[in-house]
Amino acid sequence: MHVHPNSKTTGVGGTHGASLVIRVRSRAIDGAATAEMLKLAAQAFDVAPSAVSLVRGSRSREKLVDIEGPSANLYDRLNELLAQTKVRP
Repeated sequence: MHVHPNSKTTGVGGTHGASLVIRVRSRAIDGAATAEMLKLAAQAFDVAPSAVSLVRGSRSREKLVDIEGPSANLYDRLNELLAQTKVRP
């Protein structure tokens, strides 16, 4: 996932390279943007917040997360979110 901290709007959708984009209002200070990103990811994939965990990227805009749930449902939802806006290189 690619996180845009300090964004005017919050939301999930579109791509940055091969990554799903998540826009958060929180600044990238003391993990606030990462925490907000994890909550938004849980909402976007319709899973409990405890089902989403950060695997790698605590200090980077590029994050690797683990989302627990039925893989077919998660895959379908990921494709929907990726298709929401144009692809950016």
